[in-house]
Amino acid sequence: MSDTPKPPDVSLQIQLDDDVANGHYVNMAVVNHTETEFTLDFIYVQPQQPRAKVRSRIILNPKHVKRLLAVLQEGVSKHEERFGPIVLSEDGRH
Repeated sequence: MSDTPKPPDVSLQIQLDDDVANGHYVNMAVVNHTETEFTLDFIYVQPQQPRAKVRSRIILNPKHVKRLLAVLQEGVSKHEERFGPIVLSEDGRH
């Protein structure tokens, strides 16, 4: 028997239920935070409607938010390399 510890199994099986796999379209997000957590509310706003509905709420610790931010920045960079700049305003600024 070896004294060398075995590395942990890093494979992870992720279950994706059908209702989650379909996803939700959202066109707004609200981010709130405290010292220990971030709350992300993903919202669908219908045109000419005075109310909007939160489709999903995700609560993360600050380290996970920073990791999410990094992977989103990487994904946006790759998207823009392939498809061109994502324009946020009508005057063409990014």
